[in-house]
Amino acid sequence: MRRDVMETIAGIEIFPIISLIIFVGFFAMMLYWVIRLDDTYMKNENLPLGDDNSVADSNLPKQDINGELKHGS
Repeated sequence: MRRDVMETIAGIEIFPIISLIIFVGFFAMMLYWVIRLDDTYMKNENLPLGDDNSVADSNLPKQDINGELKHGS
């Protein structure tokens, strides 16, 4: 039944081609960006997990037990 409905839609054969073009284009742009990426953009101290396997959230605001933001470090 689904095939019969899909065959009656005029111009539907273009949608898989458009989807493939969008996917390949996005993948190519991201690959180009990663290749051109500067080495200083990704430093070891900016990785999500530190050496002690804790989340590196030193730049995030601290919260107390009630969920209120603490001021200062």
